[in-house]
Amino acid sequence: MKLSRLIVKLRVPIVIIVLVLMVPALFGMLSTRINYDMLTYLPEDMDTVKGQDILMDEFGKGAFSFIIAENMPDKDVAALKEKIAQVDEVDTVLWYDSIADISVPKELLPDKVYKAFNTDHSTVMAVFFKGSTSSDETMEAIREIRSITGKQCYVCGLSALVTDLKDLCEKEEPVYVAIAVILALVAMILLLDNWLVPFVFLASIGMMIVLNLGTNYFFGEISYITKALSAVLQLAVTMDYSIFLWHSYNEQKELYDDNKEAMAVAIHNTFNSVLGSSITTVAGFIALCFMSFTLGRDLGIVMAKGVLLGVIGCVTVLPAMILILDKPLAKLSHKSLIPNMGKLAKGIVKIFPVFLILFIVLLPPSLYGYTQTNNEVYYDMAECLPQDIDFVIANTKLSEDYNISSTHMVLIDSSLSSKEVKKMIGEMSEVDGVKTVLGMESLVGSSIPEEIIPEKLKSVLENDKYELLLINSEYHSASDKVSEQIDRLNEIIKKYDENGMLIGEAPCMKDMIDTTGHDFEVVNLVSIIAIFVIILLVERSISLPFILIAVIELAIFINLGLPHYMGQSLPFIAPICISTIQLGATVDYAILMTTRYKTERLRGEDKRSAVRTTLTTSIPSILVSGFGLFAATFGVQIFSDIDIISSMCMLLARGAIISMVLVILILPALLLLCDTLICYTTLGMRKCVKPLKN
Repeated sequence: MKLSRLIVKLRVPIVIIVLVLMVPALFGMLSTRINYDMLTYLPEDMDTVKGQDILMDEFGKGAFSFIIAENMPDKDVAALKEKIAQVDEVDTVLWYDSIADISVPKELLPDKVYKAFNTDHSTVMAVFFKGSTSSDETMEAIREIRSITGKQCYVCGLSALVTDLKDLCEKEEPVYVAIAVILALVAMILLLDNWLVPFVFLASIGMMIVLNLGTNYFFGEISYITKALSAVLQLAVTMDYSIFLWHSYNEQKELYDDNKEAMAVAIHNTFNSVLGSSITTVAGFIALCFMSFTLGRDLGIVMAKGVLLGVIGCVTVLPAMILILDKPLAKLSHKSLIPNMGKLAKGIVKIFPVFLILFIVLLPPSLYGYTQTNNEVYYDMAECLPQDIDFVIANTKLSEDYNISSTHMVLIDSSLSSKEVKKMIGEMSEVDGVKTVLGMESLVGSSIPEEIIPEKLKSVLENDKYELLLINSEYHSASDKVSEQIDRLNEIIKKYDENGMLIGEAPCMKDMIDTTGHDFEVVNLVSIIAIFVIILLVERSISLPFILIAVIELAIFINLGLPHYMGQSLPFIAPICISTIQLGATVDYAILMTTRYKTERLRGEDKRSAVRTTLTTSIPSILVSGFGLFAATFGVQIFSDIDIISSMCMLLARGAIISMVLVILILPALLLLCDTLICYTTLGMRKCVKPLKN
């Protein structure tokens, strides 16, 4: 209570200090680099990641793109190539004139090489960049190349994807936040009992969001998914804490004449209530840090930090603002639009066996759909973008006109003999889906002797340590076919060079698929165990953690099972994150109801009366919380053209409603069914086990 009274006393300085902190926080937020390349979150000990580092260190090359030039004479293509080569971050541009003068007929090229990069109306040049795939410099180079090449040319490759993704995110993100704020505001105006307090809530939460985003500066960078979702999630998840404080303050004003003393008691009571609630949410986010695919750690740490800041803001900034605005708040009170829940509570208790049957009936199909959805996710980042965006148009053209859907790179020991390399290239060329294998040995032939190949081209393909080969594949990244192809290519490479490496987008995607499949199981297990232990300690019960987690897990199974029955494919990261976020964020509804149920039973009420009272008092709070989470995420799902963001917000919005409904309908039925077990296995409740007149 001493700390609570100190907060009340220092209410004006608290608001001033936080407003002052907004300045460095805004600078930190604007200065935090955003990473748009999912592949950079792969574990560093993987061959694909090591290979990318070698390519950068030994060849001075990172990103790689194809550029398709349509309906252009060779002399114009040659001139365009020289312009592209002048772009600062471009290391090398390879085209026909890299091998021979354009006056020499292209037909001198080996037939397979010629057809790989030419059609009757277009030609392809390969561009190597100095920087990594998603570096700011590479993305700026992509934009400059597009401005040089104009409408007749198409830029393909992963760097073009992350450039388009960044531009789309930067355009959409301010709208995400505005939609979330407006809809959350509408929900609070409708469900709370004051016209002004929703604006006070949003101001307080908004300052904590800015502090959270500003302190991300110390991490160096965060992912675009974290940036896009963190503000929306922090608003949705920490809104509950503000509501708890407001309700507690109004209750205490009935008991104390002095509003400052009422607020001090409200802060003390709210902190105790919110602490248990926030710990489960933090545990859900911290579970993401156990992913070996480190995007989970990125999102988990930022969101856990956001929840903790939300708790601090709820017991410092918010009460200070409420007391400062106490007079206008008092004038703008109105009756809550939520009706009395007594009749609904009575009806739920009366037919509770129906909800037990519903629990049993829903479990098998939802569990089946849940497991199938996890097998039907997609990993290809191109699928998360609108079909009319530049990258998608370019890659579609490359696939349709040249039958190239992905490009792999091979790093092998330069000491391998030319004979061995040719033999290896021959074997790799026979692998299903391989269109061409390009290297020094595939360029050199009877028509082009090695002596006439320019040194600049040789330096692109080999140095004193490594030789670089390019493999064009007909198969799309992240497909089952390309996965089999990569396995076969790796077998061939290791046969000739045990230290040889296959790198590029598709091999990295394959590693990501293997990594995240394991991560899904780990994150689920860690989050369930952590939240089980927290509930056990909070409720001091062995049986209640099983009951509460069973209800929320059913909600998760339904939420993630629906995409299977609806024929939807989710981005791979969505089920991993949503399963633990939904558990951590909505198990609070169940804890709130169970805590009240225990209180009523310990007061001497029989189990039916206890559940009726619990439902009557808890449903309004659960509705406000559930609809708050729904409102903050639903609008983003409707608006966003980025499927990863849209899918995750859709799952969060739907998950909030499903969890809310199951807690209101099925949890009371399980409490009634298991009442005796709960009393025997919960500390201090054995005295409730006695003959009761129901």
